[in-house]
Amino acid sequence: MSARTDNPAADLAAATSDTSAAPAVKQPVTVLGLGPMGQALARAFLAAGHPTTVWNRTASRADAVVAEGAVLAASPAEAVRASDLVVVCVLNYDAVFAVLGAAGDDLKGRTVVNLTADTPERARTAAAHAQERGVTYLDGAIMTPVQTIGTPHAVFLYSGPRDAYDTHRPTLDALAGTPTYLGEDHARAASYDVALLDLWWTSVSGLVHSFALARSQGVAAGDLAPFARNIGGLLVSFVDEFARQADAREYPGADSDLTSAATAIAHIAHASEEAGVDASVLRAAQAVADRAVAEGRGTQSTVAMTETLAPGAR
Repeated sequence: MSARTDNPAADLAAATSDTSAAPAVKQPVTVLGLGPMGQALARAFLAAGHPTTVWNRTASRADAVVAEGAVLAASPAEAVRASDLVVVCVLNYDAVFAVLGAAGDDLKGRTVVNLTADTPERARTAAAHAQERGVTYLDGAIMTPVQTIGTPHAVFLYSGPRDAYDTHRPTLDALAGTPTYLGEDHARAASYDVALLDLWWTSVSGLVHSFALARSQGVAAGDLAPFARNIGGLLVSFVDEFARQADAREYPGADSDLTSAATAIAHIAHASEEAGVDASVLRAAQAVADRAVAEGRGTQSTVAMTETLAPGAR
């Protein structure tokens, strides 16, 4: 507070100009889509003090966040008129195009941050469509579960115009965690997203299959779990070395080669089939390993399958 003087007019001027104690005005934000993730995003913005407008096709899904302070819009057009920053998180890009299409010309001049998961090519299509409509477009990916949003454990990836990202970074930081800007190519975030989700789902599929195979042999999943954690940790310990081999396109197989890997996969698949456990995923992996061996990569490391899986990538 400013010190008082004997001049009332001066005191009034000083009081009205002293903004040191005034709270900073937070940027309004609109969230389109209120599935579990969309609701988490809206809550994080509200918790950080951002006026938050929401819309969802099924309006009742907004009840909880409206009770926490969000404003429910009756339509996408009404929702985007409330904010210069529009965050979209829906099922897929078909839903994105439908929702943003319903917003019509009200989107023009605004920034859309699309946190919906889909393919890199569709991210480029969305960016081109946004540009045609006079909309600034950032594509993004959320790499952690719903419960991490608003906490230090959340991980977000963004790609698109750097100036747009820098402008809205203070607001996006309300989502907490670790944000990473990947560059101007709109498809970059989606490229990371699909590759990392590939790792997640193939890993989960492997874990579930191991539980099924163990069950077929009378082994409880809980009894297997401590050893499964060790296998998971072993994989983590190899990630950097495997990445180095993939980037260098050099695959030393002195310690473990593809011929041995193909043989191991084949006997695990055979054991599964003997026990009546579906081995289709393992047989698919074996087919790739066998192709790599047939290409002359039998003495190379397992990472050499990268060349077989993506022969045209350079």
